[in-house]
Amino acid sequence: MTSDLSMYLAPARVLHAQDAWLERILAILGERRGQTQVVDLAAHWLSPDLLLSQTCGYPFVTSLRGKVKLVGRPSYELTHGSGGDHCSLLLCRADSAVTDLAGFQGSHGLINAPDSNSGMNLFRHTLAGISDRGFFSKLTFTGSHRESLRRLRDGEGDLASIDSMTYDYLARDHSDEVEGLRILTRSARSPCLPYITSIGQDAVSIRNAMNDALEQLPEVSRDLAIKEVLPASEADYECLLEYERSAASRGFSFVAS
Repeated sequence: MTSDLSMYLAPARVLHAQDAWLERILAILGERRGQTQVVDLAAHWLSPDLLLSQTCGYPFVTSLRGKVKLVGRPSYELTHGSGGDHCSLLLCRADSAVTDLAGFQGSHGLINAPDSNSGMNLFRHTLAGISDRGFFSKLTFTGSHRESLRRLRDGEGDLASIDSMTYDYLARDHSDEVEGLRILTRSARSPCLPYITSIGQDAVSIRNAMNDALEQLPEVSRDLAIKEVLPASEADYECLLEYERSAASRGFSFVAS
């Protein structure tokens, strides 16, 4: 069976806590970890041998829809996310003279991935309320939220939409990755990234094991800032498609054609 809980990769203590949590979950379930490095996320999520993983909400309601089983969603206790919800933070450089979103029209936008809920879907939903035409003069897909942060700091872009959990983890540990950046605004709220398993697995037993492991490892719960894994349904994530439709109804495009 394959398992992985590393959607959030920073800072180091988060990685260590994720690894300890997963090891205890597997011990409770009587399973072995198996593959330790995920190269192709899509193949990993769709594997019939998948026991547990965390995916992004947008792929969950699009490319993974009906192909995986929902285990639950984490209830983080961080500055910009709690009670099973999070958001995107639209960031610019702290020294930017621009004070509102409208002022960034015609600038250079940064997106981590075209199928990202926090980096793309919530971003366009927020910008669609500002402009019903092409917003940026240039758009770059960076490959990760951390790379978007780096490029923003280094002046290789002007505005980025960063998952609030990634930002809060870095800010909590006073990482220089968020130094010199400013939160311009935040997106609408969104359900936290879902935990999934393959269709044939018992999702309730897996979720129970995840919560038992958190109780047994309070330091892991603290470092991950996860209070519990909540039950969840596909209906919880329908709002992501509503955000998509809202932007589409306005004819929004990131870049003018």
